[in-house]
Amino acid sequence: MDVAAYRWKPPKTNYLPHNVDADDPIIDELENIPLTRADDRENAIFFNKMKFAAQEYGIVRPKGLTVSYHATSDMEKHHFGQTHPMKPWRLTLTKSLVTSYGMPFAMDNYHTRPATYQELNSFHSKDYLDYLATAAPEDQPRDADQAERETPFNLGGSDCPLFHGLYDYCSMSAGTSLDAARKICNKQSDIAIAWGGGLHHAKKSEASGFCYINDIVLAVLELLRLYPRVLYIDIDVHHGDGVEEAFHSTDRVMTVSFHKYAPETFFPGTGGLDDNGPKSERNPGAHHAINVPLHDGITDEQYESLFKNIIGAVNERFRPSAIALQCGADSLAGDRLGRFNLRVQGHGACVRYCKSLGLPMILFGGGGYTPRNVARAWAHETSIAIGADKNIPEIIPEHTPWREHFIHDTLFPSLEQSMQEVRHNRNTEKRLRDIVTHVHEQLRFVSIAPSVQSTIIPPNLGPIREEVENRLREEQEERNEGLRRVREEGIGQAMEL
Repeated sequence: MDVAAYRWKPPKTNYLPHNVDADDPIIDELENIPLTRADDRENAIFFNKMKFAAQEYGIVRPKGLTVSYHATSDMEKHHFGQTHPMKPWRLTLTKSLVTSYGMPFAMDNYHTRPATYQELNSFHSKDYLDYLATAAPEDQPRDADQAERETPFNLGGSDCPLFHGLYDYCSMSAGTSLDAARKICNKQSDIAIAWGGGLHHAKKSEASGFCYINDIVLAVLELLRLYPRVLYIDIDVHHGDGVEEAFHSTDRVMTVSFHKYAPETFFPGTGGLDDNGPKSERNPGAHHAINVPLHDGITDEQYESLFKNIIGAVNERFRPSAIALQCGADSLAGDRLGRFNLRVQGHGACVRYCKSLGLPMILFGGGGYTPRNVARAWAHETSIAIGADKNIPEIIPEHTPWREHFIHDTLFPSLEQSMQEVRHNRNTEKRLRDIVTHVHEQLRFVSIAPSVQSTIIPPNLGPIREEVENRLREEQEERNEGLRRVREEGIGQAMEL
């Protein structure tokens, strides 16, 4: 008997670690150029250009809808490592596009605080958090030269390295998503945007797939304090395994993941069509996990049709009270890790459809390893959230910071501009029809919404949160004189004709 065949084997890494000469046409010379910081004078000049853009493009606050934007610039300066695909400065490029179009004037903008230890502990185990907070940074992943080296909690390897400022980065990422959830629960926002979140692979006591803290789970737990049922949708190219696992045994959350499925070669190797939650019918979570496994090369038209069909049926049967939508941009054409043929427009169509359902919604970030296209997608989806997607020009504004990093001057690059060669589409129409048929059959076993009961309510962290936020509010008020003057100018306010 071959004993080695029965030993546990860690999942394959998401990328070829430390191969700076990788033969990939998507990796270009701009990827590792540091982004410079503007001084006060440059910021003042840019702010005036941003105001002018908002007026020129007709960027106003949507009527009957409040959209909020949750971010902290301190996340952007962190670095996973020279050759690691995750580049936090993709958030900088996203911000450069969102602000250049003048979109902040149509939203409530929040500079979020880091999540507290107690907030992280509402899902993650204490042992894991303690190790994450105290582990010393390592400049070289442990498996770079010795594949068998120990990586406690899956930390320290090529996928999840121990980089400088790791715990702070994780706390800030979770803080953006928690703040978004709080604004939804407090009825201060109808659509809350947290592009710094969306790290869907992290488990209760384990890092996975570039994800250390599962901010989505933390945010959904917050939503469950108010909303009876939450629909989680994942359009990342990777299976949303961490979120699915966290809510495996509850009927108050339904998870729907659209992803590439190739269990032998593509991370994380889970999310088959028949993976529908617990096998026991007595478990409340049975049939509450929907997986849409796809092959390379799916197109905008196929993806949008599949998405509308499945999410429409889920909405009709499950009747969610709120939506958590993970907008991982590695499903875009030309991504360093993804292999789909989706354009920015096809990706954004999913956000547009979810918005049309009229439910409170959080938009999370997620994967995305070609930063310029991540920024394009999330800026476009921000414009959809505020209803300005028909207003803004396709050509990226001339005053956009770091404009040269986008290579092409359009918000909507063609497939040929995004990659040297379009991927072969391996998704047949018959296969897609079979997926739809399977999902509709699965939904027949889901209890009709009114029978779902809120038997489990997450812990209340209100007193801790209020103390921290009151202090931050006092500090913010001291800096708000300039903001008051801008509001008095009426920029971003819809005017009566």
